[in-house]
Amino acid sequence: VVVRFGEKYKQWNAAFDAGIAIGQGKPIIVMHAPELTHPLKEIDGAAMAVTETPEQVVEILKYINQ
Repeated sequence: VVVRFGEKYKQWNAAFDAGIAIGQGKPIIVMHAPELTHPLKEIDGAAMAVTETPEQVVEILKYINQ
C-alpha cells in the first residue's frame, strides 16, 4: 500500500488507511515531505520504505517486483 501525506491530501484519511494496512499486516510505502518526518515517526517506523517523491516510489516498486 502506498500512503501519501501532503497538503493536497487529507492527513487523517491517509493516517487511517496506513493504520488499517499496518493492522492487516500489509507492507506500506509512505511518501511525505521531510518536515512531516517527526509527526509521522510511528507510521514511518512501520513502513517498508519512506519516500519523498513519486519517482522514489516507482523505483522501490520496480526493485521489489524483480
